[in-house]
Amino acid sequence: MNLAQELDRERRQFLTRRWFFQQCGVGLGSIALASLLGDRAAAATVAAANPMAARQSPLPARAKSVIYLFMAGAPSQLELFDHKPTLARYNGQPVPKDVLGGQTYAFIKPDSAIYAPEFAFQQHGQSGAWISEAFPELAKVADDLTIVRSMSTDAFNHAPGQIFMNTGSQQFGRPSMGAWVTYGLGSVSQDLPGFVVLNSAGGLSGGAGNYGSGFLPSVFQGVLFRKGADPVLYLSNPAGMSASLQRKTLDAVKALNEERLGVMGDPEIATRINAFEMAYRMQSSAPELTDLSRESPETLALYGAEPGKASFANNCLMARRLVERGVRFVQLFHEAWDHHSDVKGGVKAQAALTDRACAALIADLKLRGLLDDTLVIWGGEFGRTPQVEASAELKRSLGRDHHPQAFTMWLAGGGTRRGVTVGETDDFGFNVVKDRVHVHDLHATLLHLLGVDHERFTYRFQGRDFRLTDVHGEVMQNLLA
Repeated sequence: MNLAQELDRERRQFLTRRWFFQQCGVGLGSIALASLLGDRAAAATVAAANPMAARQSPLPARAKSVIYLFMAGAPSQLELFDHKPTLARYNGQPVPKDVLGGQTYAFIKPDSAIYAPEFAFQQHGQSGAWISEAFPELAKVADDLTIVRSMSTDAFNHAPGQIFMNTGSQQFGRPSMGAWVTYGLGSVSQDLPGFVVLNSAGGLSGGAGNYGSGFLPSVFQGVLFRKGADPVLYLSNPAGMSASLQRKTLDAVKALNEERLGVMGDPEIATRINAFEMAYRMQSSAPELTDLSRESPETLALYGAEPGKASFANNCLMARRLVERGVRFVQLFHEAWDHHSDVKGGVKAQAALTDRACAALIADLKLRGLLDDTLVIWGGEFGRTPQVEASAELKRSLGRDHHPQAFTMWLAGGGTRRGVTVGETDDFGFNVVKDRVHVHDLHATLLHLLGVDHERFTYRFQGRDFRLTDVHGEVMQNLLA
């Protein structure tokens, strides 16, 4: 039965408030799909037994799942992807005032000297993509990448920058990308969370709001897996709790929660029911998922993964295993790229931790036939300045400050163009001069690849319709295959 037929059938039923919420069982998932069509009357009558049930996208989709490699702290594009020979020629001289345009910074003076990039660049692959020597492994898959050198954002500091990149707003309390996606499309996997979060470095400046559900039902927030040997705790029952007794207990608790849901209609009760049931199913699914030793020695070597340890490499391999099992949205956070001092040493250290695994993820997905419908995104919350940051008081030298005007991200798979570089910055890497891609444009393009119209995908909250792209954004056709 297609969506139109489903909505027509639901319209014909006489519904009371109590009957509606009783039939919801554990959630309001398919209301999201109905709302994509802008039919609020129909949306109000569509009830689903499972909020994470996979739902067909309203438009043709190129991607089925997303892996977002979020490099928190903001990597220096000038050391990695945006090749600027001009900076070497003008090293130690001030940036021309007409380039600066009056821009001020927190930790550097307007007349701070230009700082030449610390890594050599070469062109790679048939595409001739410029990638620095800091990423030798990623350079090997250059022809599978869509490098976007013309990103820009509205945020200048880490917390609002991370929140903006992940939720489309600098204000806390908005739903994250993963929450929006699972709200609208659910997840193929019913034995694992639809939105999984993995972290391999420090704490996030934007905190849990980077993967929260905001005003959406909390069933759609990201589920954070722990670092180390036991990503998911309490998979085994305690002594004296048999499988049959556990099931009877859960059934009793579910019945009580469903009765209360029918009276109150509170979606958070539905979330609670769903959480209990998901935890029960994960007792069977999670042990196999998280046991990386099941992978071949060749695959472990490809990623540089070591079962039982916390690492970005392990998380990349886990991400592939998750999408392979139908998880809709996987986000890897690596908070370690904030290099206000010693940008060379910082980039070198983080590249050593992430380069091999990123390249392995692309190659592994491609080998398994998963890259075509898995969208991989890499990037941070903003870029870094072409000027040097140095402060004896703060004990900083040879670093770079925050730079929202221009930075680089890359995408791979999921319907994106392969082996292309999109956008340009000026000779100093300061401003975008061609094919600017704003954060809202990135979000609009992501939803488009998933088969969702970002302008029609809304949620009414406190009297107004909200969307991931706020009131901005356009699909960047030059990023699409």
